[in-house]
Amino acid sequence: MIFCFSGTGNSRYIAKRIAEVLKDDIIDLNARIKARDTTSIQTGQDVILVTPTYAWRIPRIVSAWIARTEWKGARRIWFVMDCGAEIGNAARYNREIAARKHLCDMGTAQVIMPENYIAMFRAPQAKDAREIVARAEPCIDEIVSHLKNGEAFPAPRNNLYDRLMSGSVNPIFYHVVVKAKAFRTGDACTGCGQCVRQCPVNNIRLIDKKPVWGEKCTHCMACICYCPAKAIEYGKKSVGKPRYHFEALRYEK
Repeated sequence: MIFCFSGTGNSRYIAKRIAEVLKDDIIDLNARIKARDTTSIQTGQDVILVTPTYAWRIPRIVSAWIARTEWKGARRIWFVMDCGAEIGNAARYNREIAARKHLCDMGTAQVIMPENYIAMFRAPQAKDAREIVARAEPCIDEIVSHLKNGEAFPAPRNNLYDRLMSGSVNPIFYHVVVKAKAFRTGDACTGCGQCVRQCPVNNIRLIDKKPVWGEKCTHCMACICYCPAKAIEYGKKSVGKPRYHFEALRYEK
């Protein structure tokens, strides 16, 4: 079984690529987390978790959901993480998640995909994003091959920088950076509610047809990147930057 959480579509694409080859089912964690659904799941022996990288680990909302949800029949787990640059030492913390679930950890794989974190970085233009995805295809193929053969992933890079970013920096990053207070809308906002529907943690409400953010933000960038009117900004940090979500690429392998 494949569990997938995706902010703006990168992880969803990878999960679909894996599912096509393995003929396996995908459980949409965005929907489960949004619905606060932690009912037990009959997974079968093998579990594949596909997620983006948030502050050099898997998203906290995903690890929290895993902790609260019983997986019946699960014996082994593979972690597949996409990122704009690097996953740090996420593999260490994934091993801890596997141990807490009494699962055999089959490793963590990294896939470089287009950047979406426009609260800090710049997303690529569509042409460049398609090229990044095309360059990721051999990596995805290799991941699929390991999964198909039931093999562990090769150990990822693990240097001092990786350990620092996933270790000490991760909690600081969440405490200092991962906040919703900078989100705002301009006159272009139509009150369509797309941001409300996209938010996986129900952190956005429409008041007088305008979105209002709460304090549970996970910085997935779904609200700002899926806004059809491009009416949402993250303070001044997102002004003038391309918005990115995978579906807009109309990418074909």
